Amino acid sequence: MGRRGAHALADRVMPPLCLGCHKPLTTHDALCAACWRSIDFIRPPLCDRLGLPLPFDTGGTMVSAAAVADPPDYQRARAVARFDGVMRTLVHDLKFHDRHDARRLFGRWLAEAGAELLEDADVLIPVPLTRGRLWSRRFNQSAILAQEVERLCGVEMLPLALRRTRRTQPQVGLTRPQRLKNVSGAFAVAAEHKAAVAGARVVLIDDVVTSGATARACARALKRAGAERVDVLALAMVTDGVLVST
Repeated sequence: MGRRGAHALADRVMPPLCLGCHKPLTTHDALCAACWRSIDFIRPPLCDRLGLPLPFDTGGTMVSAAAVADPPDYQRARAVARFDGVMRTLVHDLKFHDRHDARRLFGRWLAEAGAELLEDADVLIPVPLTRGRLWSRRFNQSAILAQEVERLCGVEMLPLALRRTRRTQPQVGLTRPQRLKNVSGAFAVAAEHKAAVAGARVVLIDDVVTSGATARACARALKRAGAERVDVLALAMVTDGVLVST
């Protein structure tokens, strides 16, 4: 049986469905037109530091009022889309329902949204889970995303370079100050990976940037270990209530 015949047989066994609403499609790893239109992709103009969408383009490098008021520990952040609607459903399906069928699409999205960050990156490092959450979930969604980016872009992934040094409570439901306090000092670079991190241009991979507290804490740990630069690349970003005017 040729490749075309094998693909046809596979489509009969597992027909292609929209990753969002599960309606029949003609191709795998895709969304239907309605689900695609409902995703609010983050495109320029945006804040160079926080990756937040800005209302207008003033030319050159733009930095939002939020980044000026509270500069992040990382250099730049980029995300594929706002964390709402279909994007929220896709992230939750991966994170909480053990559905990995969208990973190839996620990888393509991340490679596109993070092209500027990945161009001269040395390593990809996923945000680690606590041991308890990793044990119960059986996978780290950020590591899965990093694997896809590595496959597409060829940037080496170090899945165990960053580790949690203490247990933290889930960030859901916490205020921004509580989130910052919850993860403060909660990360460190593993001793066996310090040589690889020292002097490296790191892209930190996460599923969602909410307040930026976790990304900041991870960036601080990586910089303490000698990382030259830390950028953040995520599938989604919460932008509600953030001051974005320049």
